[in-house]
Amino acid sequence: MQAEAAGSQQLLKVINRMTLVRHLCANPGLSRADLAVAVGLTKSTVGLLVRELISEGWLAEREVVATGDLGRRPTPLFIDPGRLLLLGAEVGIESVRVVATSLTGEVHACTVANYGASRTAKACIASLAAALLKLRKQLDPSQQVLGIGVGLPGGVNEARGVLHFAPNLGWRDVPFGALLGEKLQDTALAGVPLLIQNEADVAALGEMEFNPAPASDPLLYVSINQGLGAGVIVGDRLLTGSRGFAGEVGHMVLQLNGPRCSCGRRGCAEALIATRAMLGGSGNGSEGGTALRSLSEVRAHLVDEDPETLKAVTSAGRYLGVLLQNLATAYDPACIVLGGSVVELGEPFLKPALATLHDYAAAASLPPPSVRTSRFGANAVAIGAAALARYRLTRPALPLSSSSAALAETVEPA
Repeated sequence: MQAEAAGSQQLLKVINRMTLVRHLCANPGLSRADLAVAVGLTKSTVGLLVRELISEGWLAEREVVATGDLGRRPTPLFIDPGRLLLLGAEVGIESVRVVATSLTGEVHACTVANYGASRTAKACIASLAAALLKLRKQLDPSQQVLGIGVGLPGGVNEARGVLHFAPNLGWRDVPFGALLGEKLQDTALAGVPLLIQNEADVAALGEMEFNPAPASDPLLYVSINQGLGAGVIVGDRLLTGSRGFAGEVGHMVLQLNGPRCSCGRRGCAEALIATRAMLGGSGNGSEGGTALRSLSEVRAHLVDEDPETLKAVTSAGRYLGVLLQNLATAYDPACIVLGGSVVELGEPFLKPALATLHDYAAAASLPPPSVRTSRFGANAVAIGAAALARYRLTRPALPLSSSSAALAETVEPA
């Protein structure tokens, strides 16, 4: 009983510490007294916890600016910008992208590594491990890495560290967390908490965790690359579903007997909106037209005002508008954020999407949902993966999706 009580007290202390950290992330510059009032703890408790957090590198004090007023002015507190860092990685179809960020999302370093000839899961995990270690060497040895997050292109069981299915890579049931952990054994990153999640989910977390403005809730992040997925934030929580498949909106069927999707079905949103919808030369999956090989070729043809490419991109944009209308109806979001390489096509793709969405809203005499593009651009997933690490580390009482014990058993705290 004594051990159980001590464990409960320790958990309560950790929860209180991280409550202070999260509150200062959202409200920098508060004094100890202001912080005590804001989170409902005594001044003495806050003072003790703040002293620990400053010593460990979570928080920093700033000099008080002299104003000439009488009396001692309270010392403002901020998240320390450089002593504790997070690593975030995006596992893409052709390469991995890794960033090191502060606790508030500022990027300290970034690296990109292309895969070799082999696209097996083990080969790509080896490339990821090498990129993580390369980035760690670029950092100051005095800086501590608190956690590593990884965004993956498919359905993920975060608790078990398993990637269920990545259709565009052909991977199934990969114990990604365990395999990456093995690669990092006996390295500078050994023992650092490791978390994995779907790439759109982590990008959504990045928009929530690293947003200096008040967060929109619910928030949807729609990621459009070779694949298409969505991350859903409701009530400050990531919605993952019972098996980790929530947000796989790329496999919502938008067209009966439409073009075949990577999942095997026909008419999925991914087949009508994502990269392959524009490479065949017609935006509707029909035969004919000049086949393009990459999104960069699509971009070049748009610059040349090629009518066939413009037709394909416009069609994909309209289907995106249909998808956004369906998502808006299902979730009534405060904000929809668009990200991914296809979004970088800009107005030829986004204008028909927004026009279609606005037409649906007008037909129902409703205001259209707020839509914007990601503030993090090409780094959205990697920065979001770093946000996943902060999200979990600063919410110790929040259970992981699915069964929470498995990952905790495989990852020791730093």
